[in-house]
Amino acid sequence: MHERPSVEERAVIVQLDFGHDDLAEQLEEVRLLALSAGASICAVVHGRRHSPDAATYAGKGKVGEVAAEVLAHEADLVIFNHELSAGQERNLEQALQCRVIDRTSLILDIFAQRAKSAEGKLQVELAQLEHLSTRLVRGWTHLERQKGGIGLRGPGETQLETDRRLLGIRVKSLKERLVKLERQRGVQRKARGRGELLNVSLVGYTNAGKSTLFNALTHAGVLAADRLFATLDTTTRKLWLAEAGHIVLSDTVGFIRDLPHSLVAAFHATLEATAEADLLLHVVDSASPARDEQVGDVNKVLAEIGAAGVPQLMVLNKLDLTGLPPTVERDEYGTLLRVRVSARRGDGLSLLREALAEVALAKNRNLRQQSSGEADLQDIDMVFDSDGSA
Repeated sequence: MHERPSVEERAVIVQLDFGHDDLAEQLEEVRLLALSAGASICAVVHGRRHSPDAATYAGKGKVGEVAAEVLAHEADLVIFNHELSAGQERNLEQALQCRVIDRTSLILDIFAQRAKSAEGKLQVELAQLEHLSTRLVRGWTHLERQKGGIGLRGPGETQLETDRRLLGIRVKSLKERLVKLERQRGVQRKARGRGELLNVSLVGYTNAGKSTLFNALTHAGVLAADRLFATLDTTTRKLWLAEAGHIVLSDTVGFIRDLPHSLVAAFHATLEATAEADLLLHVVDSASPARDEQVGDVNKVLAEIGAAGVPQLMVLNKLDLTGLPPTVERDEYGTLLRVRVSARRGDGLSLLREALAEVALAKNRNLRQQSSGEADLQDIDMVFDSDGSA
């Protein structure tokens, strides 16, 4: 198995076109992912295919082109911006004589670097082990040998079977520990719920400016950097609104196109807080040419974690890059649709606070109506558009 070097790795990126229109955006995204992981990009190989090759994904001719780039630049790593099977990774490593990883492995590596809390590290390790369980045969030909020696001869089990068994034990242990942490989170959420405060979660595509906005509103000092997945661990703070009092605001992990299902499953406990929020602030990079696609990708992940029905208020961020003025947009019935802000410069934050106060006051009115037994209740969904569409 190829060892990971301790210095910065020189990487060749492979991006194949299967007829998609957003190829340039996908290439820019994988470039940012590679840089976020600490790789130095020395070459990019493009190609067009009708369908993936069963053995090498890229086909024999394209693999030869990639091999030439690896040799010319003395690359340590080849990154496919696609999902590879275990067999395809093994065949590519044999042909290219260097490590080969796919998009999922790249994202998992970034998450492993960024996880800081004990729970975050457990979640990332679980996702990595479940991904590795399908790839134990990749380059591990020596593990097919059976154990031998005095006292160990006989049928026994192969080293590969032993590794699989030990990996299964570790995965079971991690899941049990995460269940305990999830129960603790549930107790904390119930305590916040008893306080009858509006519970708001920031969601959005990675690098849309969620953490910058969170810091601008709460002065929490969360790491905010111009890179993908700068922060992973959920941070929660109380936010004081002059008109409505305190609300609870949480900054969550960013989403991305084709977010690995193993990560979504591992981060279930963290993302569950999003599904139980009263309101989602869907932060969007308004300067991105792929804005609409990113909104769709975020909504797909929200549906996967059971948060599709949670009301959304869209926040179009980065107005400093578009030149548009800050504003609040409503429909013909006065329903909140979206707020345009610049979290970096602070433009429009007062408008966002007013919008949050409006939602919080609506929740308080509903609670008072419920406690007084009034039958005609106005649900919080009436305050803004729940689909969050741009």
